[in-house]
Amino acid sequence: MTEFILDGKPIPFLPGQTIGAALMSAGVTSWRTTRVEEMPRGMFCGIGICFDCLITVNGVPDQRACLTLAEEGADVHRS
Repeated sequence: MTEFILDGKPIPFLPGQTIGAALMSAGVTSWRTTRVEEMPRGMFCGIGICFDCLITVNGVPDQRACLTLAEEGADVHRS
């Protein structure tokens, strides 16, 4: 099994799995908060229509975790 790094913590994933799916499999259910009330957000639609699952991947902000394929050693940060 391979892994990427979420805020310094290794997250395992299977080949072809998205970052969002890997996070959910690892028990991580939220990785950003809303601007006004700081409510937790994670996976909602799972198909790229909404923007609840935004993350930063390898320095690129606002990536949809549900659409972004997990890559070995990727540097992922909560938004």
